[in-house]
Amino acid sequence: MVQGEGCKTIMNIFGTSITQLRELIKQKKVSPAEVWEYFAKRSKLNDEKLGIFITRLNTPLQKVDNLELPLAGIPFSMKDTYNTKDIRTTAASKVLENYIPQYNATVYQRLINAGAMLVGKTNCDAWGHGSSTENSDYKITKNPWNTEYVAGGSSGGSAAAVATNSTVFDIGEDTGGSIRLPAAFCGIIGLKVTYGLVSRYGCVAYASSLDTVGPMATTVEDVAIVLEVIAGNDTYDGTSTSIKSFEYKKTLNDSIEGLTIGVPKEYMTDGIDADVRSRVEESIDVYRKLGATIKEISLPHTKYAISTYYLLATSETSSNLARYDGIRYGYNRAAFGPEAMRRIMLGSYTLSAGYYDQYYKKALKVRTKIHEDFEQAFKEVDVIAAPVSPTPAFKIGEKASDPLQMYLSDVLTVSINIAGIPSLSIPVGLTSNNLPVGMQLIGNHFEEAKLLNIAHQFEQETHFFDVIEKGRKKYE
Repeated sequence: MVQGEGCKTIMNIFGTSITQLRELIKQKKVSPAEVWEYFAKRSKLNDEKLGIFITRLNTPLQKVDNLELPLAGIPFSMKDTYNTKDIRTTAASKVLENYIPQYNATVYQRLINAGAMLVGKTNCDAWGHGSSTENSDYKITKNPWNTEYVAGGSSGGSAAAVATNSTVFDIGEDTGGSIRLPAAFCGIIGLKVTYGLVSRYGCVAYASSLDTVGPMATTVEDVAIVLEVIAGNDTYDGTSTSIKSFEYKKTLNDSIEGLTIGVPKEYMTDGIDADVRSRVEESIDVYRKLGATIKEISLPHTKYAISTYYLLATSETSSNLARYDGIRYGYNRAAFGPEAMRRIMLGSYTLSAGYYDQYYKKALKVRTKIHEDFEQAFKEVDVIAAPVSPTPAFKIGEKASDPLQMYLSDVLTVSINIAGIPSLSIPVGLTSNNLPVGMQLIGNHFEEAKLLNIAHQFEQETHFFDVIEKGRKKYE
């Protein structure tokens, strides 16, 4: 039991889902203010242990009166790459240390309009540049399962916040794996959406043709509920879908019998950690038992994905970060960290005279080939299943001095961003030393409902939520 406002005793709400918590609030067993206070205390405690947040709120920003709103009274956090009016937004960079936005990102506005209550802004690799959250200018986020290991990146604080129940859900950002990798490393669920499904308006830009906004949570249903709120057309974002609303919950319980799941041979090579490969193969066997057909497929241009991604992403980064000139946004470029400078220099070189055709233009052509690989695959299969990462979480500092090894952590995720298609990371078990393993389910454009349905059936069959709970019990 915990103490709430006015010394009232409220029930322990550790581990409750959005649906469960909303029901408690509707029945007036607990008030939104009491719920917020509970999570505010948890976020402070876990932040001190793990380095989860850049900014935590001391008081709730709004009073929730309409309990019929889809997220009424539900506490959430956001990666610190989204504009929140009157609350600083740093992108984990010292360049924006004192930046206070004057407007809200669309995704944030939609969430608070739905009754959700912000607890804090989570730590990440500065500007989204990284796979471990070691590139934050403020702190390193530790993995809740073992604090000697990274939480993943770049949305490491987001994953750790959800994994420790410091928040009910989080909004991450995925440009090359930044939602899925930390979700896999921390044993939660993370959705990289179809490019354009969720508005990027008010999001600090990393690589504009690759950036996507998506939810992270501990149940598939929670991801579906949040996605229904944030997805859809936004007139402020010219790249957003023209579709205005979506429904994801209603198909979660559909049968998946007869579905064909593709397993790309390029994603299941000898370079995959043995524990990761075993857990993914065991999960694919679960789908066989559920009536799905498993088929090996090929994505032949996978070997070019990392080089293509880092040519495109750094080129767009060098352009996007040029606005931080010390005149409009606080500190000048001298405040950029080493990884940001590395990517600016790489991108500037790629786009320079004499090299544009040799590198950037060629990368655009390979991007088309990677997209065509997936188009061909989805003529043969309904979805694709693969590991999220070649390895489980690695130790803090293990790859910090070797940028290439760090970049290779994203070798199985970047193709999805290049193609602009959705991918859902789900926990599928633990390694021999008790670190989470994630599997990604990859779908065709705007087929998030299918991915959520397939993941939900796996969740019901394997009860992987119980594994998540086991891992975070020490944070109860």
